[in-house]
Amino acid sequence: MTQKRRLFGTDGIRGTANALPMTAEIALKLGQAAGLRFTRGAHRHRVVIGKDTRLSGYMIEPALVAGFIGAGMDVVLVGPLPTPAIAMLTRSLRADLGVMISASHNSFEDNGIKLFGPDGYKLSDETEIEIEAMMDRDLGPQLARPARLGRASRMEDAGGRYIEFAKNTFPRGLRLDGLKIVIDCAHGAAYKVAPTVLWELGADVVRVGVAPDGFNINRDCGSTVPKFIAGEVRKNGADLGIALDGDADRLILCDNFGNIIDGDQVLGLIATSWAKAGRLTGGGVVATVMSNLGLEHYLQSQGLALHRTAVGDRYVMERMRADGFNVGGEQSGHMIMSDYATTGDGLLAALQVLAVLVEAGKPASEVCKVFTPLPQLLRSVRFDGGAPLEHPRMKAAIAEAERSLAGTGRLLIRKSGTEPVIRVMAEGADSDLVAGVVDGLCALINEVAGDSGNGSH
Repeated sequence: MTQKRRLFGTDGIRGTANALPMTAEIALKLGQAAGLRFTRGAHRHRVVIGKDTRLSGYMIEPALVAGFIGAGMDVVLVGPLPTPAIAMLTRSLRADLGVMISASHNSFEDNGIKLFGPDGYKLSDETEIEIEAMMDRDLGPQLARPARLGRASRMEDAGGRYIEFAKNTFPRGLRLDGLKIVIDCAHGAAYKVAPTVLWELGADVVRVGVAPDGFNINRDCGSTVPKFIAGEVRKNGADLGIALDGDADRLILCDNFGNIIDGDQVLGLIATSWAKAGRLTGGGVVATVMSNLGLEHYLQSQGLALHRTAVGDRYVMERMRADGFNVGGEQSGHMIMSDYATTGDGLLAALQVLAVLVEAGKPASEVCKVFTPLPQLLRSVRFDGGAPLEHPRMKAAIAEAERSLAGTGRLLIRKSGTEPVIRVMAEGADSDLVAGVVDGLCALINEVAGDSGNGSH
C-alpha cells in the first residue's frame, strides 16, 4: 500500500502561519531532514532559499536556515524572488536543493514551503514521503558535528540574474517599444523583477501591486482578482495587462479592452505559435482536467492534441517530462515552457504572448482570444461527514448527468484532498443544461451527506 503524505500537499507544505504544520519547529525539522536527504558525497552542499513578501517569512526563513546549517549545508539567501527564479538559481548555482517560502495566491495569513531538487524540478511524491518519515525520527546522531556546520550568506545579485534569464527567453531582435503594459505584481515576490524586465525590453510600464508591507500580498489584486487589472488597463489606456500571483508562477492577462484572458487562452496561443514556428514538441500540450473543452476542440482543429492530468502543475510537469512535451499549463494561469523553465513562470508566459503581439502587429483583443470557451460552471459544496459520492442515489444521478452531457460536454466531480469539499464542474454547448446539472448534483450532495444509507451498506 502506498504511504500517504501527511505534511506535503500537491504544492509543498502549506497552512496558516504559526499553526501546524506551518510552524518554526516544523520548518526546522524539514530543513534538517531535507538537508540530510540531499547530502550526497563529500562536497560542500548548498541550498538556495527564496521567499515572497509575507510577514511570516521572517519566522519560517531563519528556522529553515537553522535546520539546513545543522545538517551541514551552506545556505544562500536570495530574498523575495519568484518561485521559478528559485528553481532557476538552484540549477545555476549547482545547488543540491532549492526552497521557496510562499503560499502562492493565498492571503498573508498563510505560508508554505516548496522544495526543488538539484535539477530544479519539484520533488516527487516518493521523496516527500521519505523526508516526512525522516522528520518523525530523532535526527540528532546524523546532524553535522561542530566543524562541519554550514554557513549562511546573502546573494546580492540574484534578482539581476533572473532578470537576464527572463529577457533571454524573449526573441532576439524584438522589442516592446510603443506598448503600454500594466503589470500587477500582487504585492508579491515579483514586485521588483517583473516590471524591470518589461521596462528593459522597451515597454511603457505601469506598475501596480508593487508596495508590499507584509500583509497586502494578493489583497484585492493579482491573478485571483482579475477585475483589478481589467480596471487598471482601461484607466491607463494600456495595450495589455499582466496579473501575477504572490509567487509569480501563474498569470492572468487582460486585453486592451479590459477583457480577461485566462490560462486556457494563453496555452492555446503559445501552443499554436510554437507549432507554426516548428518549436512545439509532442504534437500537442498538457493541461489538467479543468481546462475548457473549447480549448481541446480548438487544438484539434489545429492538428494538435490536448493531454489531461490531475489538477496541479506538478502533475502537468510530470506528464510533460514523461512524454516529451514542452508546453503545458492550467486554466488558473500556471504555464510551463520546459525549453526555459522547470516550473510554472507567469512572467515568461507573458513574454511569449507579447512576442506574438509584436510579430503580429495587432492589438491583444484580436490576438489573444484564440477560441470561444464552452459554457463551464464550477461549484464547491461543503459537506458534514459521510461519503456523499458513494451514496447509491448520488451514483445514479452522476450517471444520468453524464448521459445528458454525452457528445456535447463533460462532467467532472472531485473531492478535495485537504477539506470536506466536493467540487462539481460541468461544461457543454447548452448553458441551461450545464447549470441544471450542477445545481441538481450540488443539491443532492447536501441531501445525502451524512445519510446513514451511504457507503457500502
